[in-house]
Amino acid sequence: MKPLVIGDLTAKIPVIQGGMGVGISLSRLAGNVAACGGIGVISTAQIGYRDPEFEENPLKTNLRVLKEEIQKAREIARGGIIGVNIMVATRKYEEYVKAAVQAGIDLIISGAGLPSELPKLVEGSRTKIAPIVSSIKSSRVICRLWDRHYHTAPDLVVIEGPKAGGHLGFSREQLALYGASGASEEQEKQGKEAYEREICGIIQVVKEFAEKYEKQIPVVVAGGIFDRKDVLHALELGADGVQMGTRFVTTYECDADERYKQAYLSAVKEDIMIVDSPVGMPGRAIRNSFIRNKEAGREPITKCYQCIKGCNPKDTPYCITKVLIHAAKGEVEQALLFCGENAWKCEKLEHVKDIMEEIAFA
Repeated sequence: MKPLVIGDLTAKIPVIQGGMGVGISLSRLAGNVAACGGIGVISTAQIGYRDPEFEENPLKTNLRVLKEEIQKAREIARGGIIGVNIMVATRKYEEYVKAAVQAGIDLIISGAGLPSELPKLVEGSRTKIAPIVSSIKSSRVICRLWDRHYHTAPDLVVIEGPKAGGHLGFSREQLALYGASGASEEQEKQGKEAYEREICGIIQVVKEFAEKYEKQIPVVVAGGIFDRKDVLHALELGADGVQMGTRFVTTYECDADERYKQAYLSAVKEDIMIVDSPVGMPGRAIRNSFIRNKEAGREPITKCYQCIKGCNPKDTPYCITKVLIHAAKGEVEQALLFCGENAWKCEKLEHVKDIMEEIAFA
């Protein structure tokens, strides 16, 4: 298994730990993944939720805590690679990017929209940048845009597929097409093959721009990656590495509350479902009391935490920040429990070190 090389950064094990918010992947998880030879990723989504000043001033608190979490991760990582995941849909997106760059972050991974201005925001820094794409079309759009406006290409491309956790870059119809939404065994097989063709097409698009800029642009595959077999299959498709989120939730080092982890361990396959997020995208989560209650009606929003662009509290069925904070704190029956399709496969708490060794050497 070859290392993952991103410019002057080298991860011995080609595994990026997916950024999971709110408060699921912070400094402890990211630092430990980096220390074990992978790339640890901090989610910036409402990163300061535990800080006493968060309720009064979420943005100011988040920007301060972001820098603090990066520093904490560095201390754990022992020289390993630390990245952040910043959603394009985040309000004040530019300020989060600039704060991460000022803190000396190695890598910024950005999706939930097209990170059209990301090259400009990191200009003059050593920070590497990686858009998240889910289709041949979106990969070509972002590569052409950066080429035309900034005369540059990504340092890394993340392909996030339909089996990923949290908010998904697919419509319900696309999820059904790719066999990731209540499909039969045969439909799932056909859908998997269809999306693998999409992955190969994206890799070809990235190669075009890699050749133009005479640089290596690694591609990593995300969504449904759970074990060494999944990693090897992604590499066989032509990827340079993988991004994994769900498997790292049930680790001792994960920053989430133990009750959140236990919800994963208790879940069965039938509990994993597609939900409609209040921010207008399908998402994947564990069915619980919260989801059953929300199917019955809307919850009035009394406070806006200014998290996502385009969210109107008057029309939103519930506050996404509030329910994800409940999740991170372990208040699981009042929470939206985001997860990947394979969350039901988590059977025990384990150490990050053991997962990384299983993937690299088993």
